[in-house]
Amino acid sequence: MASNRRAFLTATAVGALAAAPTTATAVGPPPHPATAPAALAELLDGNRRYATDHSRHPDESRRLRHQLAVAQHPFAVIVGCIDSRVPPELVFDQGLGDLLCIRTAGEVLDEAVLASIQYGVEELRIPLVLVLGHERCGAVSATLAHLETGAPVPGHLALLVDEISPAARRTRALPGDWAEHTMRAHTAWVRDAIRADPAFTSAHVVAARFDLDTGLVSLLP
Repeated sequence: MASNRRAFLTATAVGALAAAPTTATAVGPPPHPATAPAALAELLDGNRRYATDHSRHPDESRRLRHQLAVAQHPFAVIVGCIDSRVPPELVFDQGLGDLLCIRTAGEVLDEAVLASIQYGVEELRIPLVLVLGHERCGAVSATLAHLETGAPVPGHLALLVDEISPAARRTRALPGDWAEHTMRAHTAWVRDAIRADPAFTSAHVVAARFDLDTGLVSLLP
């Protein structure tokens, strides 16, 4: 799976970030949940607060900002979509220093995303990676429109369509909402691709779906 270009880019990115002063060995706020089950439970508890209008908006104090200037100890990596309705810190009711968020349209992977995940897993020792898809995803809709019409995809958007199209083709014959099936299949594929990468074997990787109507996050099989 890895290429020479990917190995070079990943090593360069991780090496540069590791040299920064915000390493896990510096003095700073106390560590977050140290295990993947505890981290996942914290995320889901925070999401229930968000969905029921009981958000605490934690970890935003001036004192903590000063501590985080020295070191960070996030407890989960969130690989999510750029959609403005799905900000991970709000969806999971977390604050500064809690989450390492990586967002691309449709959670599409590239070398920068993979290097960023590796930094979180290897350098910050984050135990959990959660891939967060969501309903009514614009990147999924654009992919389905392209497959239905065959119209050319302009510029850089072609990358999104190329990456999401396999999931769309696999689910096209399923009864029900093609966009929903595609989103679920693509989110699960991203999870599986991260799981299969030897750079992330120390982390627990899960996939989840965010419901725009209820505000709730549910884990995908």
